[in-house]
Amino acid sequence: MSQFTAAPVFDADQHMYETAEALTKYLPERYAHAVQYARIGRHTRIVINGRVTDFIPNPTFDRVAAPGAHEKFFAGENVDGLTLREMQGPAIDAPPAARNPQDRVAELDRQGVREALNYPTLASLVEHSAADDPELTLAIIHALNRWMLEHWTFAYEGRVFSTPVLNCAEVDGARRELEFILDNGAKVALIKPAPVKGLHGWRSPALPEFDPFWRDVESAGLPIVLHASQPPLDDYVNRWEPPRTDNFMAMSAFRWLVLGHREISDMIGSLICHGTLTRFPKLRIASVESGSSWIRPLFHDLEDLTRKMPQNFAEDPLDVFRRNIWVSPFWEGSVSDVVETVGWDRVLFGSDYPHPEGLPEPKGFWKYAEGMDERRTYDFMGDNARRFMGLPLANPDPAAARPPAVAAS
Repeated sequence: MSQFTAAPVFDADQHMYETAEALTKYLPERYAHAVQYARIGRHTRIVINGRVTDFIPNPTFDRVAAPGAHEKFFAGENVDGLTLREMQGPAIDAPPAARNPQDRVAELDRQGVREALNYPTLASLVEHSAADDPELTLAIIHALNRWMLEHWTFAYEGRVFSTPVLNCAEVDGARRELEFILDNGAKVALIKPAPVKGLHGWRSPALPEFDPFWRDVESAGLPIVLHASQPPLDDYVNRWEPPRTDNFMAMSAFRWLVLGHREISDMIGSLICHGTLTRFPKLRIASVESGSSWIRPLFHDLEDLTRKMPQNFAEDPLDVFRRNIWVSPFWEGSVSDVVETVGWDRVLFGSDYPHPEGLPEPKGFWKYAEGMDERRTYDFMGDNARRFMGLPLANPDPAAARPPAVAAS
């Protein structure tokens, strides 16, 4: 059977490359020296509160790896044993589509994509590097969100849905930022899948003390994306090997092994085990760019805990997962990981454009497709993201509007 490819695409994983002023233009004067760009040897690095971060090799994005440059690595086809840097070839100027919404829409038209979620790239390192100063973290995030609103808007032409960031280090601060982004038209928001450091030290944002924030999110009907970021376990891995391997381009095999998908599994496990998704059953949460291979082990562990500690779960945790969670598997991964555990209506397509670890362009996914029929192609390539976002579906068959979830075997 030939692959049906005419379904309108909603790409749930695209990115922007921020300008150098994205973190500083709207930063309050008292923090003027807290965020610096410094030249260290031949490279530019971001310094936050005196801490140099090496996670993103070129935080100004003046020169970047070409979209999809690392495809062979992530597809498991690195037969020559090349490093990521060797594989990517010469750097290029950042694509205009990664810099502004007008060019992004033109690129979407060329790609054959109708809508896309558009994530900031710098946010991942900000929250990690500024974690020891919760007030500074909130200030930088607000500055980034203001820049994003000015530069991209939060819902450009109803096609590019840029994701402002919400940081939960301080509950009232998170609620204020939520109010700000909602007042300015946000249709979706981004939260780092990690514990946060606030007045009471490191905490899960799923603990009951954060309920006022989640109540506001649920009341607003705002979908939340948990996108892979600089892993909170970096400090742990640094005790096993030199910290210099935390640069994405130079990560060691051991760091890849340990980090894996632990952050997203722990975050969703916390949302379930700490009861947030039971107290607020209408929350819509999506995991993006963290793959899907972690789902089965998490399901196994939750099933085991339910038998051992039934008093800790007001609802079946697997039912909670299926009700509240959407998952975007890696493009080189397996859609069936999600379908066979969570259900067809919970699997999202994402290309990771224009990052080098993504696809050169979204339609390249068909090389890795799993022979989906027409109905499932509508679901995976766009309508499931529209369900997550609360947007009208593209599938012309009303009977296929909400396929049932598939129970795990």
